[in-house]
Amino acid sequence: EGGERRKGKGKGKKEENDEKVSAWRGMKPKGQLQVETDTPIEVKPDSIYKPIVRPEKKFNKLFVSKGLEESLPFKSKQKNNNSGKRKKKSYVSKRAVVMDAAEKRKYAFVSAVNAIRNEKVSKRKERNTERRAERAKENARKEESLAASRKASKKREYRAEGKMSAARERKRLRGE
Repeated sequence: EGGERRKGKGKGKKEENDEKVSAWRGMKPKGQLQVETDTPIEVKPDSIYKPIVRPEKKFNKLFVSKGLEESLPFKSKQKNNNSGKRKKKSYVSKRAVVMDAAEKRKYAFVSAVNAIRNEKVSKRKERNTERRAERAKENARKEESLAASRKASKKREYRAEGKMSAARERKRLRGE
């Protein structure tokens, strides 16, 4: 009687679970509820695509050095588009400036000081170039003497190495 069911208990556990499973209903997704109830889709204002407004980029003129431009073929050289137009001189640049005596003295003094300074700078540059040339000659002489001594020492090293390898070869041939 082990195969019989117990009495008085009603339904078995398996049958109860089956009933619960068949009675269970899950939640409906939001989309399905919106379709059933005809409610509009929520739109967040920051999720709406807007046209992108970008400012116009302003590029600087292309600068080509004179040396490079000279080496270019005519087709690739820059053309002066505004060569036909003449810029009118402004009133300030056209008018004559008359200096009084004090201004003339000041202007003459400043130009004299600048002339002296420019002369000093040019002399300094000349001296520096002469010094550099002398230093280069001296370095060349030193390098020459060092190269000669290096060559002699390398020759001695290679000669000694050659003698040692020859001695080793003789020993090997003799069988020692």
